[in-house]
Amino acid sequence: MAGRRRHVGCWLVVVFGTLAMALPAGAGTGTNAAATAATDLHPADYFRKAADSFAAGRKDEATFWLYVAQLRWRGRLAAHPELNPTGEPALFASLMETIGRPINEYAFGNVAKATAIIDRALAWDAAHPDRSVPEDVRRTMRSGLIGLRDDMRRNARDVRRQRTENGLTNR
Repeated sequence: MAGRRRHVGCWLVVVFGTLAMALPAGAGTGTNAAATAATDLHPADYFRKAADSFAAGRKDEATFWLYVAQLRWRGRLAAHPELNPTGEPALFASLMETIGRPINEYAFGNVAKATAIIDRALAWDAAHPDRSVPEDVRRTMRSGLIGLRDDMRRNARDVRRQRTENGLTNR
């Protein structure tokens, strides 16, 4: 497992290093307050915030940025179906696996808290809409996240039971 973590860590350095060269200067930098108001960041910057927060032990903050990242990147992909599938769509899938999986594993350990964080991410997104994505696409992406939140609430007992059966912690 340690070898896998080291491999994933090295891979993330390469990915984020490459993204840093491809993103506008200053993207993803600054204070948390400045980042909160930013709407023109590439979705990878929100994944970076999620990964950095999780690594620093700020797991609820990481969960928030993960759901923001998903909303933004899913919207971007839906608005641009012409994107090369080996580019951004593949990177999104990779980041969901390497960053999203451990954060979701943490988040699902407390469904009430996770759904409250999803509500915060939806409120943030409503207050800071991604103007590069058509409104109908944004609505569809938000609807998907709302559906996930509602399913989590509806099936909270099953989530807890399945986590217990799988040896995962419930909080």
